[in-house]
Formats: sequence, structure tokens, C-alpha cells
Amino acid sequence: MSLSTLKNRRERGFFDGQFLIAMPGVSDSNFARTVIYVCAHSDAGAMGFIINRSQELSFTDVLMHLDMIKTDEAILMPTATRDLSIQTGGPVESGRGFVLHSDDYLCDSSIPVSDDICMTATLDIIRAIAKGEGPKRATMLLGYAGWGAGQLEAEIAANGWLNCAANDALIFDPNLDDKYERALAGMGISAAMLSTEAGHA
Repeated sequence: MSLSTLKNRRERGFFDGQFLIAMPGVSDSNFARTVIYVCAHSDAGAMGFIINRSQELSFTDVLMHLDMIKTDEAILMPTATRDLSIQTGGPVESGRGFVLHSDDYLCDSSIPVSDDICMTATLDIIRAIAKGEGPKRATMLLGYAGWGAGQLEAEIAANGWLNCAANDALIFDPNLDDKYERALAGMGISAAMLSTEAGHA
């Protein structure tokens, strides 16, 4: 699914606002042990963001790359702004930045994902966050995960993913190391319990 499809959709799909948790059988290194937040699902396909893969870049690095601040200005930024989480959202358009955020910030390009979460992919939100005027909760992701028509359904049927309702707190939690285990715990299971047998919440 493309971003233009996400912008133009009128109804939410079945997997919208859900987590996909990779099963042990997922051999693609892009998705092994990942937790994905699905932003859009329809007959045309699906898209979402990996929420437990770190990025070497910091938010300060992003701002300097975009020429929004100079090196000596970084130390003047509030700690919370400097520490904004930057993650690897997926292998598609990996050089492009997206911000998942709470709905207390909206601009013309913001796209509602759920009742409480929006996604913005323009520089407006980066500038707002840098000025301390951004949303209360946010995480920046580089790239996204995408599936063509019927692809996600086929992967779930083949026991590639577990799916469950998303947990907003987990989406924005900057502690990535055990997010996979915590997402599973939210379903009442542990990684050791996973097998190649199918199962969905």
C-alpha cells in the first residue's frame, strides 16, 4: 500500500490499529522479532511501522541534517526534545521520515490513524517538536513496512504473524530492547511458548 492510498482511504480496515508480532518462522531479517503497528489495511494492501528497531541517528542529527539547527544550538534544546526516539520503521522508503504522534498536534498533512494517534510526514511537525510546540507523545520512524493486495492476509494465514489490539503506551515507549517480549506478554504468552502453529487474538 502506498502513502497516497493511506491519505485517500475512507474506511478503516480490519487490521488498522493492530499490532503484528513476528512469529519465529519469519526468516526475513527486516522483520525477525519485530512488532509492527498497522496504520492502514484495505483490499489494496497494508502499511505500518516497526516500533522496536533502533536507529543510529538522534533527533539532533536529523535537525542538523535538515539545517534546522547548528551544532552549538543542540545543547540549548530541552532534553526531552533531544531524546525524541528515532526508529527504523521499515524497509520501504527508508530514507524518508514519518512521525507517529498523539492527536493533540495536527497540521494540514496529518493523517488520523486511530482515535488517538496520527501520522505526519512533513517538516512542519519536525519544526514544531524542535520548538517545543509538538505533540505530547511522538516517535520518529525512517521508512515503513508495506504489503500488496492480499499479501498480509496470506502471511498471517501462513502463521507469519500474530495480531492483537495495539497498546498506545508501547508504541511510544523508547525502551526497545524488550518491546517484542512485552507485546507478547500483552497477549498472555511468552516467546518460549511460540511455535509454528497458527493462532490469533
